[in-house]
Amino acid sequence: MGKEILCKNQGRSFLDVLGVRIDLVQVPKVIEIVSGWIENKERGKYIVVSNAYDVVVSRKNSRIRNAVNSSALTVSDGISLVILARIKGFPVKKRVYGPDLMLNFLKIAQEKGYSSFFYGTTEATLGLLLRYLKSEFPDLRISGWYAPPFREMTKEEDEKVTELINDSKPDVIWVGLGCPKQQLWMHSHKDAFQAPVMIGVGAAFDFLAGVKPQAPPWIRNNGFEWLFRLVTEPKRLWRRYLIAYPVFVYYITVELVSDSIKSLFNKKRKE
Repeated sequence: MGKEILCKNQGRSFLDVLGVRIDLVQVPKVIEIVSGWIENKERGKYIVVSNAYDVVVSRKNSRIRNAVNSSALTVSDGISLVILARIKGFPVKKRVYGPDLMLNFLKIAQEKGYSSFFYGTTEATLGLLLRYLKSEFPDLRISGWYAPPFREMTKEEDEKVTELINDSKPDVIWVGLGCPKQQLWMHSHKDAFQAPVMIGVGAAFDFLAGVKPQAPPWIRNNGFEWLFRLVTEPKRLWRRYLIAYPVFVYYITVELVSDSIKSLFNKKRKE
C-alpha cells in the first residue's frame, strides 16, 4: 500500500493494497474499456472484481497474487477498498459491484451485438440465470454456457471445454467460480481463448439467477452487504467475514500508521 501510481499505459490511477493492484475506475469506465478491447479484437484480457477477502488471500498466496496482478484490470468490488481509496485522497464514488457491472454491460452488449459465454456455477443455476437474462435482454447474443464439475478437470476435459468456448466465438466470457478459483482459472486460460476478455463476477450468477438472496440496495450502498451475506450464509462465509476481514483491517491500519509516522519524520527532517 502507500503507492498511488498513475498507470502509464492506460492513464488510470490505482492503489497498491498489500501488494495487490486495485484500479480506481467505475462501472462506466470499465464498460468503455471492455468495449474497446472487443472493437479492437484484443485477446488474453481478464478482469478481477476484488474485495478485502481477495486481497488477504492474495497477500498470503503468491500464486493467487500473481493471477490477480496479471489481470488487465482489477476493480474494487468491496466497500473497504473504496473507503481506503478515499482515505488516500481519491474521489471514488462507488464500488464496482459484480452484478451491476454485468447487467450494465449486457445492456450495451445487446445494443452492440456483443456475444457472451457463461462459465461457472451449476447447470440448474445457469438455466435460471439464462432465463432471467433473456427476459431482461431479449436480443442479447448468448454464444454458450458451461457448468464445470466441482473437482479439478482432467487435461482432456479442459481441452474440450476450451474448444467448446472458442468454437462459440464469444466476445466476453463471464466467469462465476468464486474467489480465488476464478482468478486462477482466468490467469491459466488467458492465452487459450480467442475471446477478447474474461470477467470474473463471483456470486453474480447466483444472485441474478435468484438462488441466493441479494442484499437490498440500501444495505449494499451503505457498506453492510457483508453482514447480510454472513447472516444468510453463515456456514460458508463465517471464515471470510470474521477472520479474513479483521486481518485486512489490521494490516491496513498498521500500514496507514507506518506511512503517517514516516511522513511526519520526513517532514521534521526537512525542517
